[in-house]
Amino acid sequence: MYVVCKEHIELAIDKFVDEYEDAPDVVNLDEQQFSDWERPIKCCMKDCGQEAQFLVV
Repeated sequence: MYVVCKEHIELAIDKFVDEYEDAPDVVNLDEQQFSDWERPIKCCMKDCGQEAQFLVV
């Protein structure tokens, strides 16, 4: 699972496919809310401080 900014969405999808050999689901965090999960504020990619916008799972 990756929580990323718009700039890193393609990289996150590529990493997911490499790791799991399957296509991920991509969720826009601005359009979806989860009751049991608190959305991370920042992109999970190293040295990126941008706002997290997508969940790749």
